[in-house]
Amino acid sequence: MSLPEQHIQDLALEEVMGDRFGRYSKYIIQERALPDVRDGLKPVQRRILFAMNVEGNTSEKGFRKSAKTVGNVIGNYHPHGDSSVYEAMVRMSQDFKVRNSLIEMHGNNGSVDGDPPAAMRYTEARLSKIAAELLRDIEKETVDFIPNFDDTSSEPTVLPARFPNLLVNGSTGISAGYATDIPPHNLTEIIEAVIKRLDKPDCSLADIMKIVKGPDFPTGGIIQGIDGIRKAYETGKGRIIVRSKTEVEDLRGGRKQITIHEIPYEVNKANLVKRIDELRIEKRIEGISEVRDETDRTGLRIAVELKKDANSEGVLNYLFKNTDLQISYNFNMVAIHNKRPELMGIIAMLDAYISHQKEIITKRSEYDIKKAKARQHIIEGLIKALSILDEVIQLIRGSKDKRDAKLNLQQTYQFSERQAEAIVSLQLYRLTNTDIHDLNKEAAELAAQIDALEKILGDEGELVKTLKAELTEIKKNYKTPRLTAIENEIAEIVIDKEVLVASEDVIVSVTKEGYVKRTSYRSYTASKGDELAMKETDHAIFIEKMNTMDALLLFTSHGNFIYRPVHELPDIRWKNLGDHVSHIVTEMGSGEEVIQALPLSKANETQKLVFLTQAGMTKVSLIANYRPQRYSKAMMAIKLKADDKLLNVAVADGSEDIFIATRNGYGLRYPITEIPESGTRTAGVKAINLKETDEVVGGVLLQSEENRGIILTTQRGSMKKMKASEFEAISRAKRGLLMLRELKANPHRFIDIRLADKDDRLMVLTNKEQTVEIQVENLRTTDRYSNGSFILDETLEGTPIEVWTEIPEIKEEEGKGEEK
Repeated sequence: MSLPEQHIQDLALEEVMGDRFGRYSKYIIQERALPDVRDGLKPVQRRILFAMNVEGNTSEKGFRKSAKTVGNVIGNYHPHGDSSVYEAMVRMSQDFKVRNSLIEMHGNNGSVDGDPPAAMRYTEARLSKIAAELLRDIEKETVDFIPNFDDTSSEPTVLPARFPNLLVNGSTGISAGYATDIPPHNLTEIIEAVIKRLDKPDCSLADIMKIVKGPDFPTGGIIQGIDGIRKAYETGKGRIIVRSKTEVEDLRGGRKQITIHEIPYEVNKANLVKRIDELRIEKRIEGISEVRDETDRTGLRIAVELKKDANSEGVLNYLFKNTDLQISYNFNMVAIHNKRPELMGIIAMLDAYISHQKEIITKRSEYDIKKAKARQHIIEGLIKALSILDEVIQLIRGSKDKRDAKLNLQQTYQFSERQAEAIVSLQLYRLTNTDIHDLNKEAAELAAQIDALEKILGDEGELVKTLKAELTEIKKNYKTPRLTAIENEIAEIVIDKEVLVASEDVIVSVTKEGYVKRTSYRSYTASKGDELAMKETDHAIFIEKMNTMDALLLFTSHGNFIYRPVHELPDIRWKNLGDHVSHIVTEMGSGEEVIQALPLSKANETQKLVFLTQAGMTKVSLIANYRPQRYSKAMMAIKLKADDKLLNVAVADGSEDIFIATRNGYGLRYPITEIPESGTRTAGVKAINLKETDEVVGGVLLQSEENRGIILTTQRGSMKKMKASEFEAISRAKRGLLMLRELKANPHRFIDIRLADKDDRLMVLTNKEQTVEIQVENLRTTDRYSNGSFILDETLEGTPIEVWTEIPEIKEEEGKGEEK
């Protein structure tokens, strides 16, 4: 069947979609998701309260099944799903969601753990006592009514709202293009703010904030950030921190327990407890032994039991930062004002409420005057009739019927129709002297009432006085203490590493080719002296016992450094190859290699690092400068020229001398105090005065009484051992003293310098990939002018290209006390 052509419209899709979505948006903004600034209610909430009031389901009467109320609301006012109506009804009854419950409910109405309420067929409800204040005087034509959805009855567009419900109970909702988050407040403070505004209409925000300290959440807690409150009250938008109320209790055996008594608004307690326990199970935080929810009828209580000697403050700070024990709350105070959504500050909301109340009192007064004058008219007629009672009785007895009697009274004694109706309906027992006295008394009372109401209508001051009296009465009847504490500043959360990491001694190893790992002491000792797992061409440059609370510094040939806490290094068994450094840091340069590994701990943070480059530059910098906040990539340790590279980095306390050796055989010694201290991104100063064809091969730090020998190796396979006393300290940036005897043919050139004890073993790698072991005690000590002793046969082993000191095995007793 085809439609007639006149019923078909040819419209653009954009136009149709825009029009329909505009209508839909207007509906859900005005009629669903956002509260009215006057009574603080969304349409569904208003309809629930009105329907319960109409049915007499009030606080002074018994409870009724929730399903009955929901059916009544759906059938008469709110043609939507029953679940949405019941959910709105339940929320108004939850004392952990609203500051003053508007509905009392018997049965399970949900919990702070996120448990759903029982089905509406099981629960019972009635209006709370304070909800009656929202509906009071609604029968006196104080608010506008509109037809309901099927025109069978009418419903109010707003409730009289005898207290500022929007600010007291807050609101939250999401509509099209708008959302609202208005926190609940203390009833006493808000009413006092309204009274302040009535007394002083030009009062400032600062005056209001002396009264309204901030939100007052039903779940209590602590608010931090008065600046956020001030901004929100001024503009409608602002951010605050809401923190749980906690205390640290002492248990037996020196242990402690963090007890949580109040949690932030709208935080799910069960999820919070689960999250804290997950952190304990996953070992994301050390120090927690057990988490218990001890909440009962006496109140909320969560117990976080700590291990012995655990840092309670550190654990608490970590929980504040990583769980909902502390949250941020964002004000977004949007409400319907003059039928439009509007972002409002607290003064605008107070003024809108005051304007609404003035209108309510005006309309109520007009209604009461009208009713009082109507009664006064009747009373005047009755008094007049009683004054001529015999004539009236005789006239009524002579009339044919009631209608005739009324007409006779009107014509004979000029009574009005309403007065005549009252006279003919008068019962005989009221024709007494007592009744005349009561009528005169009532007439006087009505005259006084009318006079008072006319004053309210005619004098703004009387109206304000009446409003203040009514608000004061409500404050007196429903006064409650503040639950949420206010702190001016947002506390900075500092998390000590001790609460995140188990203190444990481990073995950290680094190889020349850049393989890094940490190994448990158990795995290390189980290897029974096996060598570190690495490639055949590789060798260890660092094997030390460190604690997981410490950090490792890796320095590269490009003048960069890599920082890694020990607990973040890959945990790998001693017999397995470590992870390459490129896996733990981003942006490693081409040809960049690790040249030095150094430990960083609280014990050596006051010490200094001494740098030496191939081009003869040096600098001294505090080791504490190399503890960055972010360390995902390699960072600059020393600023190098394009053709320079970093050779050595050593830890010093400032009392040492530096001894530098050059390829052409020059040596220079001077105190490191001659090197000025600088930061991480500096180039340093000249260390030694080099000839154009010369370069630095390395340097060592010498103590005032150095017992180790200086070992120098040449490219021809010669190795010489000298005493440090051969060189006197002079000053920085000199040429130095020659340490090689000059040869015309194939002269010696240094490739390496190091300090060694007599028990050390040196390893020499040749260009023929041969590794030769040298015992230091077998080397003869020579003077400065010697070329040393040949340790390699050039024809067999080749020429040396790299020298290193073999790292001795860590003794078992050094690793005891794996956990502190």
